[in-house]
Amino acid sequence: MAEAILREVTLALPMAPDMELEASKTAAAIAESIRMSPDRIDEVRQALIEACINALEHSHAMDREVFVTFQVVGSKDPEKLRILVSDHGVGFSPDRVTEPNLEEKMSSGNFRGWGLKLIRGLMDEVEIRTGPDGTTVVMVKMR
Repeated sequence: MAEAILREVTLALPMAPDMELEASKTAAAIAESIRMSPDRIDEVRQALIEACINALEHSHAMDREVFVTFQVVGSKDPEKLRILVSDHGVGFSPDRVTEPNLEEKMSSGNFRGWGLKLIRGLMDEVEIRTGPDGTTVVMVKMR
């Protein structure tokens, strides 16, 4: 049987302080509903927070919104949670984002720049779709 979207929820978040935390609460509730383990839920929440912060800080979206879509996916029963974090901003080149170096970061005092690395480490699948009309980060966590 083919994979299907069993349930979908979309949030439109204004670019305001702590909106990423609201998205993470929704992620936790949906992940709990599909019986995802607490450790995996924590990983989803952290990855989502990072993706939202990146969109909030770097998109320069004129509409000042970030859209988060949660999809419960499976052939018959929930198998995974897919999360899309989208903005209508300026886009970026993921291949131009340099991998952070721990020693350099510690010696420089600049501890920023770990978001994409963390997201990739926490989620089972990550895809970045970007262009002049915005960016969508697609993250998947198996149940």
